[in-house]
Amino acid sequence: MKNIHFIAIGGAIMHQLALALYRQGYNITGSDDEITDPAKSNLMAAGLLPEKFGWYPEKITSSVDAIVLGMHAKADNPELLAAKKTGISIYSFPQYVYEVSKNKKRVVVAGSHGKTTITSMIMHILKHEGLDFDYLVGARVAGFDQSVRLSDAPIIVLEGDEYPASVEEKRPKIFFYHPHISVLSGIAWDHINVFPTYEIYFNQFEQYLQGMDNGVKLFYNSEDSEVRRVIATSGSKLLVAPYETPPFHYEDGFPIMDTTAGPVKVSVFGRHNLLNMQAAIDVCMELGVAEKDCYTAIASFTGAARRLEKIKEEKGLLVYRDFAHAPSKLKATLNAVREAYAGHRLIACFELHTFSSLNEQFLSEYGHSMDAADDAIIYFSHHALTLKGLPNLDPGTVKKYFARNDVHVIDEKTKLEETVNNMIATKATDGSGMNIPVFLLLMSSGTFDGIDWNSVSSQ
Repeated sequence: MKNIHFIAIGGAIMHQLALALYRQGYNITGSDDEITDPAKSNLMAAGLLPEKFGWYPEKITSSVDAIVLGMHAKADNPELLAAKKTGISIYSFPQYVYEVSKNKKRVVVAGSHGKTTITSMIMHILKHEGLDFDYLVGARVAGFDQSVRLSDAPIIVLEGDEYPASVEEKRPKIFFYHPHISVLSGIAWDHINVFPTYEIYFNQFEQYLQGMDNGVKLFYNSEDSEVRRVIATSGSKLLVAPYETPPFHYEDGFPIMDTTAGPVKVSVFGRHNLLNMQAAIDVCMELGVAEKDCYTAIASFTGAARRLEKIKEEKGLLVYRDFAHAPSKLKATLNAVREAYAGHRLIACFELHTFSSLNEQFLSEYGHSMDAADDAIIYFSHHALTLKGLPNLDPGTVKKYFARNDVHVIDEKTKLEETVNNMIATKATDGSGMNIPVFLLLMSSGTFDGIDWNSVSSQ
């Protein structure tokens, strides 16, 4: 039995990896200075929650076979320093995932956006077809009990992240998976705290492609000019295959894919999601699933958590939430809703929550990203700025960067709730005098400071 110690076990993916290894029979210990739900409850249920929070170098003994180091741990972490002294092997979580999947066929989904959705779609199709596979995905997916599975399966599907692997290994996580099949979904500047210029960020994808073995199959989004550019500079030794948005039309708000197997009604909407769907189908066909079986399977896919997820529906009101936070994601999500629900009044509420989105240097990237909405609201909290060590933001400055004169910029939670409720209560009518239904779209990687959006109502 291997004894694995996790430094920063409370991370969203770290604790899932710990649980996956525990289910495989590994002896797991861990530490963290703070653990919140759902990690806290999940670890407690398995008996893996540390008795006390904090760092305890005495846990690092000769009986420990390996350390898995989370991104949350700093360079001066007492347990990390103790592990270095004792010479125990130290892995970031992507390095350790590779260690336990060396003998599997590895599928890696990379890119600035769409990773979680494409990975989830691949998982859904493979499960529908009864294939045995492992996976690592960054969200809760319907039909799967956890977000990391490790077993004796011959295939593993990995959501690849370009963020650094750990404080010890600052190269992107995607560098360590060594795929046999990969997807590149798009390139749009993100993680400004790590990649201070766009070209530095772009170069990470160049290195990713250059680091692959000769002949790796790479499916790439041919509609993204920056993806085409990286393919031209760095994809010469790969088997590259483009994908694009498949033909489709809308019927009653639902997309109907026009396929060789006939019309296929799907449950997710938006051109970007149909583009993601095509990438997933191409990967599954490469893994041996027949095209018609891919279409049959994908028809029942309902989405990953917080990716255009419906949270409320009543007469005259639809409320959806989405993980969108980068400018490209924000624009794609709004355009998707606008196209699918053309007869609705679209109220878009976006929270600045990430380091990049709260940084004035990056805000200009959001210009015109909310133009598709009828009413646009931008929210940020001064507490989030303080936590990220950023200077204060002026609402007028934020408004200028979004390049929309009628956008509401709000920095108080109660004012945000009041504004949204007032907008919903203000009825608009069509040419025949009928009330126009409202579509409220909430976009954030955060929680809008814990607002309960189920309380909003059109009644």
